[in-house]
Amino acid sequence: MVGPDVLDLWGICAREHADEPALVTPQRVLTYRSVDRLTDSWAGSLAARGAGPGRLVGLAFPDPGRTVLGMVAALKAGAGFTVLDDRLPAAARDALVRRTQAAVWLGDGAHAPATAYVPAGPADTTAYVPAGPADTGGGTTDADGSALPRPLRAATGGDVAYVLFTSGSTGQPKGTVVERDALGRFAAAVTERLELAPGDRWLQVCSLGFDVLIEEVFPALVSGAAVVCRADTRALDAEELHTTMARTGTTVVELSTQYWLEYTRWLDARGVTTPADLRLVVVGGERMDPRPYRDWQARQPARLAHVYGLTECTVTSTFYTGQLPADAEEVPLGTPLRDVEISVRRDGRPVPRGESGEIHIGGPLLARGFLGDEAATARRFVPDPLSAAPGARVYTTGDLGRIDTDGNLVFLGRLDDQVKIRGHRLEPARVERALCEDPAVGQAVVFPDPRTGTVLWAFTVPADPRLAPRPGEAVRVTGAERDAIVAPLEAHLPDWAVPRVLYRVSVLPKNPHGKIDKRRLGDWATASGTATAVSGQCPDSAGAPAAVPGAGAGPEPSDEPLSTVVDLFREVLGAPALGPDDDFFEHGGQSLLAMRLLARMREAFPAAAGLRASALFRCPTPRLLAGALPAAGAARP
Repeated sequence: MVGPDVLDLWGICAREHADEPALVTPQRVLTYRSVDRLTDSWAGSLAARGAGPGRLVGLAFPDPGRTVLGMVAALKAGAGFTVLDDRLPAAARDALVRRTQAAVWLGDGAHAPATAYVPAGPADTTAYVPAGPADTGGGTTDADGSALPRPLRAATGGDVAYVLFTSGSTGQPKGTVVERDALGRFAAAVTERLELAPGDRWLQVCSLGFDVLIEEVFPALVSGAAVVCRADTRALDAEELHTTMARTGTTVVELSTQYWLEYTRWLDARGVTTPADLRLVVVGGERMDPRPYRDWQARQPARLAHVYGLTECTVTSTFYTGQLPADAEEVPLGTPLRDVEISVRRDGRPVPRGESGEIHIGGPLLARGFLGDEAATARRFVPDPLSAAPGARVYTTGDLGRIDTDGNLVFLGRLDDQVKIRGHRLEPARVERALCEDPAVGQAVVFPDPRTGTVLWAFTVPADPRLAPRPGEAVRVTGAERDAIVAPLEAHLPDWAVPRVLYRVSVLPKNPHGKIDKRRLGDWATASGTATAVSGQCPDSAGAPAAVPGAGAGPEPSDEPLSTVVDLFREVLGAPALGPDDDFFEHGGQSLLAMRLLARMREAFPAAAGLRASALFRCPTPRLLAGALPAAGAARP
């Protein structure tokens, strides 16, 4: 039986909550009535340009607010939508545009295809539609001259609702095709589980190409709640997140596990609690340690919901919102949403409760499959021999888990070698193959930094044995040599998949099982022998990754504010030997650590109150960042 269409649920809210906020942006607040009129107008324009059932509308706006409007308008036109992430390298963006073959593109961002345009809107909403290429497509108009929708061919539950791309962990990113029936059921089920209601405000935080966007938008819009949008797609640091939630009256927010940990540290460092209106923080993407979960439950008024799901199964499949027992060794993934079937199987058969096996997901929330890849679809979406329903399928996740005595799903790891980097699945072999395309690289292995797990390390064996270091040594690769190795990767891989810390070794050591011994490589990286490496690498006596001063590091700085800024870089990166001219991003820095560094800068310097993460991209060394501080940059005692 087909569930409610997401637009039927939207229509109920538009009638019953017409004057309530639906979309909150920095420019203005749009009511359900205003959003309904504007998206009707946009839908008519889209239909006039060929959008309809079975077709896609591409969205390439630089701001989340108009992206949300475009998602609703595409569905009203009977089409599905896809969202182009503005953070992707140009080559990856072009590839996705070609693969989606969208009937029409909306948008005016720098990353938008040349054919993209911005439709006109009704008079009461045009203040939110910036000037751009005007819509002159066909369609009737109302009294104020705005476009009205043409009669649209109704879409069915089996028509495409959206296509979003996985991270491409095993090669080319896969376009996951989710149908309208799955989207409607998902939105209704999340609304039910999280008890969303008019008055709730869900802050949109994730990047626009990530499937969590679906969870941030549609459950709110079918429950009479509002979606709160940022001005642009720039990541918020912990302080900005907190301030934004407090200012907008946010009641629900969803954060990746690492992002949530950064926010937790920020709250604890200041001795403050979550904003008064915030009632729920949804957290997922990586395994969560029980200690910070318990600490949060003891200190913070906002509740936690730990979630698990995959793009191929319509975002989220399970939720855990309970009080974590004192003896729990893992934070459970919870119980399934309505319309989701979870089973743990070994050799295709369910295992008894408490035993481990591969997590399988079934039910009507499964995606149709992968865009244009029938072979991959057949491998992962398999017939379910345990179901009596005609055509029943199950998705094989590759995740290891068990069902505990309370019926909660518990995550136990991966069945293969995939890893998680900042919430994204990654097949290391993909990055290793890319590294080996460099003629100077003979072999390569990558894995997450053992200390934080948020950045990739790469160990390479040179193709020319004469360039190899002594056995048992790991030489840190820096400067122009490092840039030459990573530049081709940065052109085709997302930022989180590019190794930020590189070492050269003579051999990749093996363990007794014949697999590469990553622990020994880590030991080599911190061993005293690395002091002989190129560019004056120094061992880290504290046991963290060896820091590599740049050519101009020089003696310890004694002047302020440089001395304090160097200390903060060293503290955040865990690199005691880092110098004034060492690049933050070359030494393992990434967005979450940048948030932490800027938070520490604001604690240390009154003049850094207005400093934001974007400053670190312009000034990535301690010397440059210290120079960017206003004159009143003396450190606090």
